[in-house]
Amino acid sequence: MSYRLGPEARAQGHRLHVHDRLGSTNTEAMGQARAGETGPLWVVTHRQEAGRGRRGNAWASLPGNLAASVLWPVLGVPPEHLAELGFVAGLALIDALSAACGTLPDTEAGGGARSVKLKWPNDVLLGTAKLAGLLLEAETLPSGRRAAVIGFGVNVAAAPDGLGAACLAETGYVGGAEALLEPLSDRMAARARAWDRGRNFAALRAEWLAQAAGLGSGIAVRSGGHTLRGVFETIDEGGRLVILAPDGNRHTVTAGEVHFGTAATAA
Repeated sequence: MSYRLGPEARAQGHRLHVHDRLGSTNTEAMGQARAGETGPLWVVTHRQEAGRGRRGNAWASLPGNLAASVLWPVLGVPPEHLAELGFVAGLALIDALSAACGTLPDTEAGGGARSVKLKWPNDVLLGTAKLAGLLLEAETLPSGRRAAVIGFGVNVAAAPDGLGAACLAETGYVGGAEALLEPLSDRMAARARAWDRGRNFAALRAEWLAQAAGLGSGIAVRSGGHTLRGVFETIDEGGRLVILAPDGNRHTVTAGEVHFGTAATAA
């Protein structure tokens, strides 16, 4: 099976570039933007050799996993709403996983099904294990035009060793990375249309919270050598994490390394 976009994405003018090998799909997509491309343009590679996550961390892209980025048009998006695209993308990925995989069975003791949840700010969890990561990057081009790229890294065939990660193959999923791109592109098109350049973020925020990992539980966020602990209360109107501290004060967090449960205590 080859990579292809879904019918809704194609109807909205999305295009696709497929590569055998790339350093980073985000880098390639942003390079297309610098060359004048406006998008929506999807960039996919069978093998990504220099994937990266937030804060410059490396992202291990194992063979058979999905490495894709979309250059998204942001003309008319107010700068203060640009970061909301990460939440749009997270919901689109959850939708796509549901469409491609259905209910994912539990491979851990006890059976049942492991829920797929969104972990603030940019991860997707299967149970408590990391299944996917998102990377939103934006820059102002020499022309003065802004460009935004959203990267999707999904552990489809394999998960990196020693990182507490999960992959779809361990649940019995046999569709391959190619089968995931079609619903992902369609759901990204639909979710972005509903978001409407930030005008409808309130509704999207409510949906994101309904699928959020750790909501209402203990949390620790490490940032800049400092760790803030409390209860994950919500995300605010700007997508910032809101923590209710033990002293009753509320703190908003724009970035950081998040831990829940016993990991929050140890962080």
